[in-house]
Amino acid sequence: MDAFERGGWWTAVVRPDEDGEALGRLMRRRFGLTGRLYQRIVHARAFRLNGRMSHTAARVRAGDRISVRIAPPESYGVTPEPIPIRVVYEDAHYFAVDKPPGMLVHPIGRDGEPGSGGTLAAAVAGWLQARGIRTRIRPVNRLDRETSGLVLFARHALAHARLDAPLRRGMIDRRYLAVVHGVPDPPEGEIDAPIARDPAHSERRIVAPDGQPARTRYRTLAVYAGAALLDVALMTGRTHQIRVHLSHLGHPLFGDRTYGGREHPAAPLGRQALHAYRLAFHHPFEDRPVTVEAPLPPDLERLLQALANQGTGAV
Repeated sequence: MDAFERGGWWTAVVRPDEDGEALGRLMRRRFGLTGRLYQRIVHARAFRLNGRMSHTAARVRAGDRISVRIAPPESYGVTPEPIPIRVVYEDAHYFAVDKPPGMLVHPIGRDGEPGSGGTLAAAVAGWLQARGIRTRIRPVNRLDRETSGLVLFARHALAHARLDAPLRRGMIDRRYLAVVHGVPDPPEGEIDAPIARDPAHSERRIVAPDGQPARTRYRTLAVYAGAALLDVALMTGRTHQIRVHLSHLGHPLFGDRTYGGREHPAAPLGRQALHAYRLAFHHPFEDRPVTVEAPLPPDLERLLQALANQGTGAV
């Protein structure tokens, strides 16, 4: 059985059907190394055969132990900051953080420039530093500054690479709770509408025939007086996709002034009513399903309570 060990070493035992194979070829296939990572490992001599340095052309025998160091100490890429974070899932390869609203995932400018601090990346770097772990900050998914919820991080380059393709193919289940104006009809469906940059506003996106393909699924969970709570699933990952698609549907998010939303007078948010509450994926190293969830933050709980006070019903 393959094992991921302290210090970032990954070890596997050569199987009988692999007897006689070249070490380098077996390393790439057995560990699923990208070409770039394989070259980095070879250049750094970060591989072993039965605990000793060897050559990539060496022939292995059944029962041999091959090891590669896929998670060497490296720069965080940002300046660590002692900002409290809520880690809701953790294993040897990944961890997930429940991001609060109002926090950027990564700095917009260069690290160290004015305004580059206070990001989730800096907070994660501070959390890792406090635990004596040095690795680059690698978010698998991203959220807008004002969207709360789950962000998954990879502990090393291969872990990030192993989920990059599934993310692009829509194989990672990314689910959101959204509070919208009006009640969608039909109560569930799929929005298939390409998204492009708004030529009149660089930070806005619009539905346009020449845009990038974008698909969003939604399901109504509860209805209120002139509002609804939706479960939304991303099938693609365009900038502002959920916000643009729901506005295009005629049901903008509460608080999302950029796309036509308004505040609720009894529970103003100061941000869009969108929360990434679930991430589900097949673990590429441990061959098991992983589901991570994060509860609604207090500001959205208050909004739902204010709407419930006006009248509500389950769908």
